[in-house]
Amino acid sequence: MTDALKRLSDEGVAIWLDDLSRKRITSGNLAELIDQQHVVGVTTNPSIFQKAISSGDGYEQQLADLASRKVTVDEAIRMITTADVRDAADILRPVFDATDGQDGRVSIEVDPRLAHHTTATIAEAKQLAWLVDRPNTLIKIPATKAGLPAITEVIGLGISVNVTLIFSLERYRAVMDAYLAGLEKARERGLDLSKIHSVASFFVSRVDSEIDKRLDAIGTDEAASLKGKAALANARLAYQAYEEVFSSERWAALDKAQGNKQRPLWASTGVKDPAYKDTLYVVDLVAPGTVNTMPEATMEATADHGEVVGDTVRGTYEQSRAELDAVEKLGIPYDDVVQLLEDEGVDKFEASWNDLLKSTEAELQRLAPSEA
Repeated sequence: MTDALKRLSDEGVAIWLDDLSRKRITSGNLAELIDQQHVVGVTTNPSIFQKAISSGDGYEQQLADLASRKVTVDEAIRMITTADVRDAADILRPVFDATDGQDGRVSIEVDPRLAHHTTATIAEAKQLAWLVDRPNTLIKIPATKAGLPAITEVIGLGISVNVTLIFSLERYRAVMDAYLAGLEKARERGLDLSKIHSVASFFVSRVDSEIDKRLDAIGTDEAASLKGKAALANARLAYQAYEEVFSSERWAALDKAQGNKQRPLWASTGVKDPAYKDTLYVVDLVAPGTVNTMPEATMEATADHGEVVGDTVRGTYEQSRAELDAVEKLGIPYDDVVQLLEDEGVDKFEASWNDLLKSTEAELQRLAPSEA
């Protein structure tokens, strides 16, 4: 086994695990990944929790206790998920301390049913931060139009945020703007900017899945030659936007006030098409100051045979723009694709949450004590 993960870390890419379950916590697996695989953070989402809790592994006693208290299913899910995030945050606390708060982070998402409701998202973010009560938590807020002002307000309250479900370059710029506006609010309130952190989760593989499907439908040699290129091009141009924003005069003033850059986080980095190398969205997105959150299978593939050859992002911007333009010229509208992906992303997380509600409710009913 090569130490590609160490090389990745040395290149300035923070390796986060895109998964969490109680079994992973209690078995010592998470601690082992931190110790041996250079993992310095964890991300969760409604789909991850739905899979973990529905497996039932390690949740029976807490579910029985919650059933005895006759809590609502919504409260039960929040008690279970925040317990897992709190325990993971404690395991990662040494990393958090060693990196001065940059890494050692665990993300938990606001209720996906609130994705289009600004005020409710703000309220939920405050509640989650209070419930988990760990300084190394990131509250995940989707980058919907309603999410943008919520990001500004939550950052302005001093709560660290992971902005999720970013697909478009235009929306990514709006996310960075919302973050800077939040830091400016926090500064006005006299808060310590050095304690506020954020990542912007830019989704990768789903872009190829959608565009490749449309390229296949076109069926020409030119269309075939563009397969597997759009997602990397999109992400690389996002990094270009990041470099521009965080070298601006506006940022310089916040930097002087000890603000932290909002790091780009590559999300959805598991390869969906078996024709592509399984490390594609890791080794081809190496750039300093980034985070790559990986499913364990992708992490293992990278550790086993990932070829980390240095920065694979800077210096590619002209080619990346040309590739996205070529896709557009074939009649595949970029704006249509990214909006569809955002809508689907919100819908998928909401569907997972609804599945989780149903399965948890069934467990609570099964475990409910019979009335004496």
